[in-house]
Amino acid sequence: MRVLDLATILAGPVAATFLGEFGAEVIKVELPGGGDTAREGPTLAPGLSLLWLQEGRNKRSVTLDLHRPEGQALLKRLVAVSDVLVENFRPGTLERWGLAPEALLEANPGLVLLRMSGYGQTGPYRSRGSFDRMATAFGGGLYVTGYPEQPPVRPGFALADYMSGYVGAFAAITALYWRDARGGRGQVIDLAIYEAVLRASENAIPAYDRSGSVRERAGNRNPSIVPSSSFPTSDGRWVVIGANTERLWRRLATAIGRADLLEDGRFATVSARVEHADEVYAIVEEWTRGRTAAEIHAILDAAAVPASGINSVADLFADPHVRARENIVRIDDPRIGSLAVAGVIPKLSATPGRIDHLGEDLGSSNESVYGGLLGLSPSEIAALKEQGVI
Repeated sequence: MRVLDLATILAGPVAATFLGEFGAEVIKVELPGGGDTAREGPTLAPGLSLLWLQEGRNKRSVTLDLHRPEGQALLKRLVAVSDVLVENFRPGTLERWGLAPEALLEANPGLVLLRMSGYGQTGPYRSRGSFDRMATAFGGGLYVTGYPEQPPVRPGFALADYMSGYVGAFAAITALYWRDARGGRGQVIDLAIYEAVLRASENAIPAYDRSGSVRERAGNRNPSIVPSSSFPTSDGRWVVIGANTERLWRRLATAIGRADLLEDGRFATVSARVEHADEVYAIVEEWTRGRTAAEIHAILDAAAVPASGINSVADLFADPHVRARENIVRIDDPRIGSLAVAGVIPKLSATPGRIDHLGEDLGSSNESVYGGLLGLSPSEIAALKEQGVI
């Protein structure tokens, strides 16, 4: 499977990265002289940012100016020998370049065109610009994040970009399955980045439809499950504890030495505990404040009550479970030496993913792709470079 990655930071490239980790040949198409915006930011060498090294992995980098007719013609030749094209320009951009879906599907009727944008290809907001923060806000995720009476708080990572990247990769595989296993054809996938956030809104949509209730910011607490929150420990750490079912509530109360709570009508049901949430949280917090994080884990693990430390990236590096799962791996690179990056997920038993190399230098695969794949002669490649097309 060959994938053309025309996208820039961050959702589109992540979708292509996931496909590349499981065997797709990904050709990253970048603007000459600059490349993907992900190459900017904290760098280890010119053009080799930490983000690019991780998310550009397993990709072959070619340069191509799609603003020019020669570049557009060359892209169509690449499309003719590819399976998937990923782009996340503002809607209408490909059309202005003479690369509308109709033109690309004419070049390759079997092409799967994954179009990712802030608001999608249709609708009154289609032309608006967007980044992860706007997608999180528009999709409803920002509104519910933070404490009551305080401003909404952005999640610490670009979750909308990465979530839509996962959805985009899934959509491409689904379209390819229909094409290859069901006798279908190529098609266009229209994915708005905010839609991944909206789809993750739990029961907020049917709840509003039926009762008019609006999910509000509740800090670290789950508004419908008590107790489920973050708690301080005696050694300055934080742990999250979730007793999300009646059985878990009974285990937790017993584990913290408060089996008497099970006979108290204020805490007898989920709705009762929600009504008396402050009292429940005060009891649990008093217990956690008197113990270290390690002691809390030992007690709650023994009682089969879900709990977790709130990990920083430093904690993740030191964690034996993360190490055992190979969630962080080291990749040797001749340019920069060894670099730790996020490992491949998910884990497939028969066809596991892999990381062959970190993000390439800009345009380092020009000769192998344009010469080896498309059959251009060295003089033709040199002429295109001289003209600024590649």
